[in-house]
Amino acid sequence: QVQLVESGGTLVQPGGSLRLSCTASGFNLEGYSVGWFRQAPGQEEHEGISSISSNGESKYYVDSLKGRFTIARDNSKNTVYLQMSNLKPEDTARYYCAAKQVATMTVLKEVTDYDYWGQGTQVTVSS
Repeated sequence: QVQLVESGGTLVQPGGSLRLSCTASGFNLEGYSVGWFRQAPGQEEHEGISSISSNGESKYYVDSLKGRFTIARDNSKNTVYLQMSNLKPEDTARYYCAAKQVATMTVLKEVTDYDYWGQGTQVTVSS
């Protein structure tokens, strides 16, 4: 069964850090571009925040998050990570990862670009 599972979300204080994980099961994540999206409370849209090419050499970040979030992948662990630092209350959201099999250097940014989605992990930034 093809599945993406996000983990690492929790309650964190403003200024804190978290690392989210997106682990694939049922397929080899190598060869897939992976993206992170988030859905804020009360919002219907998923905001694309970061993505990484299948070989890890191309990365995308939404401008508003550059410098605070870092995406990385470990294909040996079938996992993509999102390291988040200096978290703010406005980062509170449910975070999702998504994957699509694409050419090596391709980075995908849109919700409609992806074939597989996880169920999400909740990040709450509050004091």
